[in-house]
Amino acid sequence: MTANQSDAGQTQFQAGKAAFERGEYRKAVEYLQQACALVNPGSALGGTVQTWLVTAYQATGQQQEAIALCRTLTQHPDLQTRKEGKRILYILEAPKLQTRPEWLTQIPDLGGLADKTERDRVGAQAVPSPAKRSPAATPQFKPEPVDLSQVNTEDNRFVWVALIAVLLILGSLIWLM
Repeated sequence: MTANQSDAGQTQFQAGKAAFERGEYRKAVEYLQQACALVNPGSALGGTVQTWLVTAYQATGQQQEAIALCRTLTQHPDLQTRKEGKRILYILEAPKLQTRPEWLTQIPDLGGLADKTERDRVGAQAVPSPAKRSPAATPQFKPEPVDLSQVNTEDNRFVWVALIAVLLILGSLIWLM
């Protein structure tokens, strides 16, 4: 493996990571597959690239490819890659839980938003201000009156003890200087 191929593999790997983080999973798969072909598969970098490729496969719905690649990662020469492969394989092979439709929240498809032009989005940013309420319509907080006969006004000598302690500390600091 030449240094030129390794640099190209590193570049493809970085492009694949960036595409994955932007949510462009199909592009990420393409970049990461190219990076796998350019780097040494038995190296730590090769293991990292393959781990990212497993995640990208899973994101694109290619579950069988992800599991197959993950099984090969469990035999990887790099210890960290082996551990990560086993951990991901455990997650991928976990049984799917049954869910009810009322437990799920539908998220709208925002894929078409990238196609909109800036001109189309300008009007969508203007939000009308809510109508102002009259001050009489809002309820006012009125504190309850306090019964002063139940308030403890007796001196508990804490203030004097704290004052004496502060004076002793200051006096000892002055004496030590």
